[in-house]
Amino acid sequence: STERSSVVQCGINICFCDSLQGGVNDKITLTAYITIALLEIPMPVTHSVVRNALFCLETAADEKENHVYTKALMAYAFALAGKEEKRKALLGSLEKEAVKKHGSVHWQRPGKEPEVDLPYYRYRAPSAEVEMTAYVLLAHLTTQPAPSQEELSLASLIAKWISGQQNPNGGFSSTQ
Repeated sequence: STERSSVVQCGINICFCDSLQGGVNDKITLTAYITIALLEIPMPVTHSVVRNALFCLETAADEKENHVYTKALMAYAFALAGKEEKRKALLGSLEKEAVKKHGSVHWQRPGKEPEVDLPYYRYRAPSAEVEMTAYVLLAHLTTQPAPSQEELSLASLIAKWISGQQNPNGGFSSTQ
């Protein structure tokens, strides 16, 4: 049974499932999801619903207590909207929280137990961590006119980690 809720956030009235959102259950994360979907349609940033949603995200982006997953979504939403200053600020904040090891870069949930390196065991991250890392990758690559060489270098390290999370069949631990 899936819990369903109705939310009115910044003029957006929708119904959503609580099981999504990478374990983060708040209105800002939901607003970022919806904004991304609308911008990918593509709906213009001048549309009143998109404008209102972006205003809410801009206000929320200034808060220091945002979850890493929420920051990743907001960074991608701002990239799609062409809001370079906000995109770069969030990516800078995310870089401080990045896990850099084995020649790759990824993000994980705060307070997570460190993974144990065992000789014959290959650790695979939970799907929410793969998802948030993928959103950061999209935020790095979605910029106009084109990503800088520095961003492309970081993007390749992120892509390396994501591809390392694939199972032997080429898929991931979930469809999320």
